[in-house]
Amino acid sequence: MTKALLTGRRIALTRPAATSADWRTRLEALGAEVVELPLIKVSKDVNLHTLAEVLQELTQYEWLVFTSVNGVKYFFEEFHRVFDDIRALGMVRIAVVGEATAAAVREQRLRVDLQPKKATAEELAKELTSRESMDSAKVLVVTGNQNREVLIEKLNEARAIVDQLPVYKTEETDLAADPLAGDFRAKGADAILFASPSAAQSFFDQAATLKLSAKAKRPLAGSIGPTTTATMKQLGLPVDFEATEASLESLIEGLTKKLPRG
Repeated sequence: MTKALLTGRRIALTRPAATSADWRTRLEALGAEVVELPLIKVSKDVNLHTLAEVLQELTQYEWLVFTSVNGVKYFFEEFHRVFDDIRALGMVRIAVVGEATAAAVREQRLRVDLQPKKATAEELAKELTSRESMDSAKVLVVTGNQNREVLIEKLNEARAIVDQLPVYKTEETDLAADPLAGDFRAKGADAILFASPSAAQSFFDQAATLKLSAKAKRPLAGSIGPTTTATMKQLGLPVDFEATEASLESLIEGLTKKLPRG
């Protein structure tokens, strides 16, 4: 991608402030002006009693499932706090949703055993249950407070023994007094990128705060994937393009196809 690709374009990011730096850097390298709208914040939230029970049984699980980068981050923070040897994981196999989640696992010097091409919980459940019998298989799913239940439901239907370990919480941020939100209201943007259903929900909930002025540019709305798209449509938000893969590169590709020439 050449720098001229997004020169002169304003792109609004809705990711948490703590995780938006890499996206901002990559977009600015393509010439974009980035407006950050951190609609959600993510923080560690672990029940220590539940954690202790899970870690005591860790070697008994056949599958360890991560559906997000945050799940990987906070799980291994607690794992390394308790254990000083990665072999405490035992022979558990690891399944993930999405390339970013897979990369976070690989950063732990661990191999990803299952990653569906389509980055959805439904597809992960389908591949898990189709490749082998899950009857009585012990599965640990690392989650957050807003994770969808579809993965758990599908595994339960396959008669797996499923434990959940919530390790983080996602909360909406109030942008009413944020000067960047004021800049967005006044000027708008060429595009706004949604990387999670919770960000879309927060945008909807703060519609009055983020309402564009009459002269502001109406942005094209981009979705990271099918789950986020479904939430946006359910809320009545427009979806102008959707990433074919759960990555910034794929979002940019979708955006450039929609942007007017010239």
